[in-house]
Parts: sequence; C-alpha cells; structure tokens
Amino acid sequence: MAALLHRLGRFAHRHRSLVVLVWISLLTLGGVAAARAPAAGPASFALPGTESQRAHDLIDERFAGQRADGATARVVFKAPEGGRITDPALRDVVSAAVDAIASGPEVAQATDPFEAGTVSADESAAYAQVTYEVSGTELSERSRQALRDTMAKASRSGMTVEAGGAVLKGERGSHAAEAVGLAVAAVVLLITLGSLTAAGLPLITALIGVGIGVCSITALASLFGLDSTTSVLAMMLGLAVGIDYALFIVSRYRGELADGRSPEDAAGRSLGTAGSTVVFAGLTVVIALAGLAVVGIPPLTKMGVAAAGTVILAVLVALTLVPALLGVAGGRIEAPRTRNRPTHSEPVDDPRAPQAPNTGGRWAAFLIRRPIAVLAVGVVALCALAVPAASLRLGLPDDGSQPVASTQRKAYDLISEHFGPGFNGPLLAVADARGSGDPKRTVGELATALKGVEGVVTVGPPRFNAVGDTAMITVIPASRPGGAETEAVVHAVREAGGDVMDGDGGRLMVSGSTAMNIDVSQKLNDALLAYLAVVVGLAFLLLVMVFRSLAVPLKAALGFLLSVTASLGAVVAVFQWGWFSSLLGVTEPGPVMSMMPVFMVGIVFGLAMDYEVFLVTRIREAYVNGRTAHEAITAGFRHSARVVTAAALIMMAVFAGFMGADEQMVKTIGFGLAVAVFIDAFIVRMTLVPAVLALMGDKAWWLPRRLDSVLPHLDVEGDRLRAEEGRGDSVALAHASRP
Repeated sequence: MAALLHRLGRFAHRHRSLVVLVWISLLTLGGVAAARAPAAGPASFALPGTESQRAHDLIDERFAGQRADGATARVVFKAPEGGRITDPALRDVVSAAVDAIASGPEVAQATDPFEAGTVSADESAAYAQVTYEVSGTELSERSRQALRDTMAKASRSGMTVEAGGAVLKGERGSHAAEAVGLAVAAVVLLITLGSLTAAGLPLITALIGVGIGVCSITALASLFGLDSTTSVLAMMLGLAVGIDYALFIVSRYRGELADGRSPEDAAGRSLGTAGSTVVFAGLTVVIALAGLAVVGIPPLTKMGVAAAGTVILAVLVALTLVPALLGVAGGRIEAPRTRNRPTHSEPVDDPRAPQAPNTGGRWAAFLIRRPIAVLAVGVVALCALAVPAASLRLGLPDDGSQPVASTQRKAYDLISEHFGPGFNGPLLAVADARGSGDPKRTVGELATALKGVEGVVTVGPPRFNAVGDTAMITVIPASRPGGAETEAVVHAVREAGGDVMDGDGGRLMVSGSTAMNIDVSQKLNDALLAYLAVVVGLAFLLLVMVFRSLAVPLKAALGFLLSVTASLGAVVAVFQWGWFSSLLGVTEPGPVMSMMPVFMVGIVFGLAMDYEVFLVTRIREAYVNGRTAHEAITAGFRHSARVVTAAALIMMAVFAGFMGADEQMVKTIGFGLAVAVFIDAFIVRMTLVPAVLALMGDKAWWLPRRLDSVLPHLDVEGDRLRAEEGRGDSVALAHASRP
C-alpha cells in the first residue's frame, strides 16, 4: 500500500497540470449535469414491512383518486379578540376562503369547518382540512401561492389566518452559519500551518470534492428520489473529512521537506505514510455510512450511500489533487519563517534521534505518569454525560418543531389552544373488511370500540371506498403528537381494533405520524444489532490489519461506545430536555428525530476510527522503528497532536455551522456531531487512548503469530519505503566506492 501510494504521490506531483485539469473538468461536468438534470421527483418516506406503510398502500389500492401521501394543509381561522367565528360576517369570509381554496390548482378537497364540525367549543376558531392530488414534493409553486393569496385575503377581515402542514414550506435558511464554520476552519488552518497558501489548499480541495459530490447528487436526485437533506448531509461530511484529509497530507509533506527531501520525493513519502492513513480512515467512514443499508429504511440508505460517495471523493482528492497542488504551490506551501531556514543535507529519519519537546509531547508525558487517575476521571465524566441518553425518546418532526414565527408553528399552537393538542396529530385507522360478511356492521362495531379506548377524545365517522369493503376512520388522541401518552393510545387502538376485526375476517391498520414513529423506532431497534455487527466487525478486522494488534482495535471500539453514548446524552439534554435550547436555536424541545441516533452512530463510529487511525498510526510508526512503548506514545503525540487538534477543531466548526439549517434532522446531527468530535478527539483519543496504551505497554501491540502470518501486511507505516531507500543508499555507496 505505502509503495503504491508513494508512486501515486510522485506521479501526481510530477504531472500536476494534468491532474488539476482532470479534477476541474470533473467539477465542470458535474455542474453541467446538475444544471441540466430534471427536477427531483417525490422523495417518498417508505417503511417497507411496517403496519403504517401497509395502511398507506391499502389506501392507494382501494381508494381511487386518493393518495395516501397526498399533501395536506390545515388552514386555521381565529376570530378577532372578543369575536366569534360564527358571526355572519366572519362566517361568510371563512366559507368564501374555503371555496377559493377548493377551486385552486391540484386541490382534491377542502372541508368547510361549519359543515365538518371543526369549530372550537367557544366558537373563537375553526379550521379547514385541505387535501391535494399530489405529494408535498410534487406540489407546484402555483398551488402554494394560491393558498397564500387566499389566506392573505381572508386575514384582511381582521381574523388571524395560519396554515400548517407540508404545503407551505418554510423559506430555506441562509448559509451564514455554514460560512462562519468555514471561516473558523480557515483561521484554524492558518494558525496551524502558518501560511496562507498552505491554509487555503485544504479548503480549495475540500470544496472541489464537495462540489463534485453535491452536483452528482443533484444530477441523480430525480432518478433515485434524493431530497435536499441528502445533499446537505453529504456537504457536511464532505467538507469536514475533505479538509482534514488534506491537512494531514500537507502537514506530513512539510515535515518531509524540513527533513531535506526534494519536493517530488516529499510528495511520494507523504502519500506513502499519511496517505495510507487517509485511505484506511476513509474506509472506516465509508463502511459505517454504507452499512446503513442494513437498517432497511430506504431514505436512510440513500443518505448513507450518498454521503459515503462524497467521502470516497474526499479520499481521491486527497490522494491526487492535493499532491498536485503542492507541486503548483512550490515553496509557498511552507511557513514564511521556515522558507529560508537551511535544510539537512541528507534526509533525517532516525527514530532514535532526540526530539525537542512540544505541547503534544508534554501532554503525553503527563498522561503516561498518571494513567489510572486520567482514566478514572475521563470515564466517570463521560458516563455522567451519557446519563440523559437513558431517557431518549424518538419521534418524527411536526409543525411543533418549526420556528415560532412560521405560519406552520402558529397554526399548530392555535389548534392546540382551541381544540386540543391531539388534533395536531390525528391517527388514521384503515379497516380492511373485505373478508367480512357485513363490512358496514363490522366497521360500525370497530368505531364503537375505538371510542372506548382510553386517551381517545374523538372518533370520526367511517369513510368507505366505492366498493364499500374498506373504510378510513380518523381518531383524535387527547395528547400531543410524539408524546408517550399518544404512543400508548396507538398501541391500544391497534389492540382494540384487532379484537373486533380479527374475529370478523378483517384487519385494522393504524397510520399517522405517531404510528409511523412507533414503526420506525421498532424497525431501527430490530436492525441496530445487525448494523453494529456488520460495521464494527468490518472495521475491527480492518484495524487489526492496520495496527497488527488485537488490543488497539478493541480499545478503539470501546472508546467509540463512550463517545457515542455521551454525545447522544448531550443531544437528549438539549433537544429533548431543553437545556440551553434558546441559546442553540431549538424552538421546541421534544422527541429526537427517529432516524437520528442510528445515523449518528454510523457517522460517529467512522469519525472515531478516523482519529484513532490518525493518532495511533504515528505512535505505531515510532514503536516499530525502535522506540519503547512509552517513548512511542510521546513521539506520536509530538508529531500528530497539533494536527489532530486542528483537524478536530475544523470538524467541530463545520458541523456546528449546520445548526443554522431549517431541517430539524440536520440541525440535530450538526450539534450531535460537533459534540461527538469534541468528546472523541479530545477526551477519548487524546486522553484516554494514550493512558490505556501506557498501562498496557508492549502488550498493546501483541498479535498471535498464526494470525499475523494470515493477515495481509498493509505497511501503513512505510517500512518498505524505508527498506527501499536503504537498499538504494547501499547501491549508491557501492558504486561510489568502485575504483
């Protein structure tokens, strides 16, 4: 591996103009493809094999002209203070507004609140339910604008008119927060590398890789049904790992130059050593992201595969474009204070040579002196931070999580105030009575049974299909969507409906946001062990080959568990419990996004292995080159602590920048990953890992002989490069000594 990457680095450096031209061409082609690609179609949220999905499928099959995933809006009318919505003047305005909405483009139905009975008990508010013929992603801007215009006209009467649902999407937030994250990354790079050219190179290469990745996702969005969240997450990860991977290679390149190597040889050596680390670090991230396919939730699989593709691009950019641009930069890649400093006449690569201490070396020496105390304090602190994770509740986003100033949130609050919180999350019971001898009688008995379920406040009249063998029944719980009480109601409704329908040859399926949340959570729980087994198993095998050790990969996996549980605890404390919520822009604390924990587990695992590989390969490199176990820890930290610290700060800045996103899942993942990187890089990898290695000593690098003989030697440390250089020096000396 090292020899191959060494040749690749030299090739890219020597043919830098060609390599740069190829990448610019790819970026251009990607941009053209994205610009010409058709608009993305509906990004459906399918849950194969779940009861809520079967209910949706049955509606599509049995109810002609009605789509289970059709867009809906709930328009709320609130009378002026002291007035009644039933006053003739206001009633006429509401009815006219409903008629205008019903005649709008793509509208399937709009219910008049005075006919449907959706007027509050105090007659101060009413709402109209609007159903569209197409899904929210297919809905045209013309239809959205027609609804806005009708609402604006009705509000001139003095009423408050708001609309909830997916029809009026919030405006996409600005990219100011992401720009701040990139600015922080640039400052960290400048401080770390001390050169504008060196600091700008990782940013440029990361942006090129992300640009190609996002353009590719946009071009393929229509074909594979990819939504905007997929692009945002790919951009988030691509920027973070792209900057970090380039930083490690640039830093190693400058070190090789300082040791007296020629620029081309330094490019080869930096790829043969740091490049090998980048390859295997990237592989762990790709394994974790692509492994999300095991969960069996299509949207999660698409996001994971798209993000994995962007990470692969980041690795390829680091291995080819970075050494090419290092050649273009020439001497400007070095810090101004070192450009005129004399270099060694011969390359210095003596592992036993004394090294001047620095902050990283002093920190490692401190950890080596007090490993037990450091471990105790670190583990206790992380366990305390993980405590909130025990209270984790999962849910799907609703209008209650929208910004307070949005019309969706205002409609949500008005419904809760005047009708009850359960009206914001109605359950849809679908009764399949085709096997019943008397479908109408069976469904009638079902409706009666549902009215007796504890926690149910309203059961709507059954709505039969044209054939009369299938009915939809709206069930309104007393509690808000996502609440634990509502989950209990879903289970009770399913049980009560099953008792009636099963005995009469029919079946009941319950859908709705809370029912979908229960099904998603169950599907994730069922798949989590298989996912962890696949991802951790493959990564463990990869790390055993990289480090030639059993203890180091095991320690890495245990450290990951500490990192992910502590970061999930922080997410629960902020997004569910509401700690510092106003400071962090969380408008409404509530259940954590259903898919967020498993997605976060995958990403945190990949990033945790990143830092493990980056840090421990330098320690192992010193160990296999003759240093003692404790000396190797100090030497590894002396060389890599500064760069790993910078890489972690950059990742934190990039991830934190996405907390300004409108999408709740992106906001939550941005915060969770920023916290996870801090915990994993600074507490686990740079504190607990060296303490464990100090306690284990030489035993940390033990590998059974039989296993050592079977596993392939990946040569991450570049031993073969040093051996080849040694043979080359011997041959040159022999030629020089001939008469």
